[in-house]
Amino acid sequence: VQLVESGGGLVQAGGSLRLSCAASGITSSINAMGWYRQAPGKQRELVAAIPSSGTPTTYADSVKGRFTVSRDHARNTIYLQMNNLKPEDTGVYTCRAGRWTSPSYQWFYWGPGTQVTVSS
Repeated sequence: VQLVESGGGLVQAGGSLRLSCAASGITSSINAMGWYRQAPGKQRELVAAIPSSGTPTTYADSVKGRFTVSRDHARNTIYLQMNNLKPEDTGVYTCRAGRWTSPSYQWFYWGPGTQVTVSS
């Protein structure tokens, strides 16, 4: 499975960005996709994840109410709509794909990442 992210960039605080991650290859081996991010000097954290069924979605507490993860089965693509962005959202956002077996995810594939920079 290959993952390619797009949609990162530079935005002012309070602005919005939409990230996309397209999966290709033997996608039948996965039933979940998600987004991680890593900021300089900080640990990598799960931002949002979604199984093939669409529920339950998982969000980091710091992004609840601001970010929305969704997926398009026909395009094997997931999206991360990020609203009301804050400087602390700055980081490299990486798409991951794997398996969802309640109540946890196992990630087997990841993309190269896309930079999101939020200026104050």
